Amino acid sequence: MRVPMLFRFSLYGFLKNQQYYDPFLILAFRQKGLSFFLIGILIGFREICVNLFEIPSGAVADLYGRRRAMILSFSAYIVSFAMFALSRSLMPLFAAMFFFAIGDAFRTGTHKAMIFDWLRIQGRSNEKTKIYGYTRSWSKMGSAVSVLIAAALVFYSSNTTVGPGDGGSSVNYSNIFWFSIIPYMLNIINFLGYPAALDGDRKSGFSMKAVTVLLGKALRQAAQHPPLRRLIVESMGFEGMFKASKDYLQPILKQTAIALPLLLTIEGERRAALLVGVVYFVLYLLSSTASRHAHRLADWKGGEETAARFIWRLNWLLFACLVPLLWLRWYPLIIVGFVALAILQNFWRPVLISRVNAHSTAEMGATVLSIESQAKSFATMLLAPILGWSVDLAGAFWPVAVVGTLITTGIIVSEKWVDRRF
Repeated sequence: MRVPMLFRFSLYGFLKNQQYYDPFLILAFRQKGLSFFLIGILIGFREICVNLFEIPSGAVADLYGRRRAMILSFSAYIVSFAMFALSRSLMPLFAAMFFFAIGDAFRTGTHKAMIFDWLRIQGRSNEKTKIYGYTRSWSKMGSAVSVLIAAALVFYSSNTTVGPGDGGSSVNYSNIFWFSIIPYMLNIINFLGYPAALDGDRKSGFSMKAVTVLLGKALRQAAQHPPLRRLIVESMGFEGMFKASKDYLQPILKQTAIALPLLLTIEGERRAALLVGVVYFVLYLLSSTASRHAHRLADWKGGEETAARFIWRLNWLLFACLVPLLWLRWYPLIIVGFVALAILQNFWRPVLISRVNAHSTAEMGATVLSIESQAKSFATMLLAPILGWSVDLAGAFWPVAVVGTLITTGIIVSEKWVDRRF
């Protein structure tokens, strides 16, 4: 029986987001004794590595096979998960981040290009926002399921070794990295069922010259085309800031859980696991709905460009509201604010990707999308250590909202200036 491609695309997203470590990543690093600044350095290192491999990986995928690139990506992820689980000091964590970056570099842009190629082959290119939003919604459904599994794994796992980061813990966060390997192995099997037509117009022999030529053409396209320049700047501001700041929800949830008068008979770490599970489950369900209906927002606002401007203004409003909330430590409202930012990002991403794809050619689809992803990674590389250092220095999380407000203000103010001068 032939499996429909839309099902395979959706299954890919569902399995990819079985990232059981994700809702607890910052807490896992804290348990290993890292400060927020060192966590930011680790994240920045990951983004540097992504930047080094991002655009060449897209060119290699376009030339030599996108399925092979995806299998390589998920194999690198599996290696990184094992290293995260085994790491007990900083240097092995850098190695784990390196392999994780290889996985990110060969995945981002590549699978999106496969979806858009399939739509072109099917004569459905006008459905880019709708179909990408639909498959992305299944990714978020996968996240919703994964956070329940992750919370259960953390809740029922115990470790007699006390972690140095947060004053001792009976929970071993490292175990969840082992369980993350299973769905990633299943996704490799899923890729084997993708048709060869989605590999693109690839060549049989390897040639660095061919990669360099395609890469140069894509970079010139991005540099010389004002709308594409603008989209790259927007991606750096929106996606870079979101990626650098989103995980601060985890320690906020932990502090909230410890202060809760409910479930006092449950140890603090397990109470935090329950709250993380509930909040992230709701977050991912709402994010799935947002992603699936992103095309409706674009239709309602009269197009993807006007929808993007509307989303930017909502993003500014949320960050501006979080400044006093984080200063006053009104945790319930802070949690609502972070959840709202995540939902907004899932309206934003399908709109952005469709806009980027509209300004690229079919033969350079993965390469141009990889340029966009690299720009996002570059921004995250800069912002993650800055946010970590600021939080350590302030002893609170309000600098995250201040930086977010400044960035969104700059993007909104510079809308016309960037198109003319950047």
